[in-house]
Amino acid sequence: MTTHTIIDGKTIAASITDKIARQTGDYIREIGSPPCLAVVLVGEDPASAVYVRNKSKMADKVGFKSIQKILPAETPEDDLIAIIKDLNNDPTIHGILVQLPLPGHINESKIIELIASEKDVDGFHPINVGRLGAAQLNKALIPCTPAGSVILTKSVHGDNLSGLHAVIIGRSNIVGKPVAQLLLNENCTVTIAHSRTKDLEDVARSADILVAAVGRPGMVKGDWIKPGASVIDVGINRVPAPEKGDGKSKLVGDVDFESASKVAGALTPVPGGVGPMTIALLMANTLTAARRQNGISV
Repeated sequence: MTTHTIIDGKTIAASITDKIARQTGDYIREIGSPPCLAVVLVGEDPASAVYVRNKSKMADKVGFKSIQKILPAETPEDDLIAIIKDLNNDPTIHGILVQLPLPGHINESKIIELIASEKDVDGFHPINVGRLGAAQLNKALIPCTPAGSVILTKSVHGDNLSGLHAVIIGRSNIVGKPVAQLLLNENCTVTIAHSRTKDLEDVARSADILVAAVGRPGMVKGDWIKPGASVIDVGINRVPAPEKGDGKSKLVGDVDFESASKVAGALTPVPGGVGPMTIALLMANTLTAARRQNGISV
């Protein structure tokens, strides 16, 4: 019988944001004004609105200035482009985040590429993607969810992940690929699997570290997991929860928590695992961006 650890993302994230709040105090004493994060939301998507609120709340909590630009769903692409150009050119704004997904009439990759790479606190700009791929982590802004996933993994294994086999299910530019780059950088042996992978269950079972980032509720079952493996569940899926009452829903991950928790050595819950880390690392990126823009060594 394995000892199962539930990885407490909330507590680990809180220790990161506490540290950022202290460092922000030092930054303000040196520069005279706080780091500033601008968050842009186009449309009324309720989940996105919650994320934006949470990001702005956390920015205030650590001592940043935060600006929200909430635009109607029908905002023309040219108007959004003009807003981003203004934010790029404003030296008092250090981080810019455009909440995804964007409405269908707006070209997402065009908007991501437009954000100044030094203010791209999501880490999605091709320059930051390239720096991560080239292992130039001291110059890149690293995507928040992948960075948080690696910190949670280290909370179980310690700082040395060398030689461990990491299997990532999911190949998105937002999670799958960057988490693979980060784990390669930690000297893991990395396999990227996805819905087309042959014998996906067998591949998953070979992992010491299994990262699930597919966006399919409960896809990864307990019998996909090597006994004692660490499982990082990046999925956030809203599913019906009739047990809570008519029309109610709940958040679940990509891992079937009940069966997985009997096999995994360590497992992140949903909610309360990777989610809080994403917001904490966004704060870390904003402070890093502000320091670099002001010539303070990071």
